[in-house]
Amino acid sequence: MVVAHRGASGDAYENSPAAFRAAVAQDADGVELDVHVTRDGAIVVHHDPELPGRGAIRALAAHEVLAHRLPNGEQVPLLSDVFSILGDRDVWVEVKALGPVDDPALLRVLDAAPFPSRVAVHSFDHRIIARLGRLRPALSRGVLLVAYPVDPVGVMRAAGATTLWQEWTMIDAELIAAVHAAGGRVIAWTVNDEVAARQLTHLGVDGLCGNHLDRLRRGREAA
Repeated sequence: MVVAHRGASGDAYENSPAAFRAAVAQDADGVELDVHVTRDGAIVVHHDPELPGRGAIRALAAHEVLAHRLPNGEQVPLLSDVFSILGDRDVWVEVKALGPVDDPALLRVLDAAPFPSRVAVHSFDHRIIARLGRLRPALSRGVLLVAYPVDPVGVMRAAGATTLWQEWTMIDAELIAAVHAAGGRVIAWTVNDEVAARQLTHLGVDGLCGNHLDRLRRGREAA
C-alpha cells in the first residue's frame, strides 16, 4: 500500500482538507491522519496538541477549534468531514491522546464513517489501542514504534494490534518475517525517499507511508 501521510502533505498543508483531496486525486491506497478531542467531545484532525495562539485543543470547545485557520487558510477539519472527503479509501487514524471518558465519542465517529470496515486506529500510546480493542474487538488496530523491541510481536499482541507501524530505519527482514509469521502487517513510516521505498518494498513491507506519493510509487515499482 501507498499511504498518504497526513494526507498528501508533500503537496498541501498537512491534515488539511486540501491535503486529503490531493490524496484522493493521486489515488492513494490509504490515508493516515492525526486526531485530538476537544473539551466538548468533538474529534478534530490536527497533528499537534495545541493551536498556535489558542492553546491546547483539549481545553477548547469545538467551535473555537473550527474557527482556527490553518496556514493554507482552511479550517481545522472534523474527522467526520475528512471521512466524507476520503470515501472508500483505507483510513488510518492516529490517536494522539484520548482518555477513557472520550472513547465513546471517537467510536461514534468511526462507526458513522461511510465505510467503517476500512477505518483503523493506531497510536504510540498502546494503552489506548488495547482499550479501544476491548470496546470494539472488530476494530482494526495498530501500534506505533520508533524503536526495535526485542519482541515486536509480543508488543503487538499486548495491545491487541495486528499492524505494526514501524519507523522505517528500524525495519529489517527479521522483523518483517516475525510479524508476518504471526499474521500481522508492517507499515513503514515516514518514507520520503524513493531509494528507501524501493529497499523497503524489496524487504516485504505491507505499506509505505509518506508525504510524496509519486516517490513511493516509483520506489515500489523499481523493486
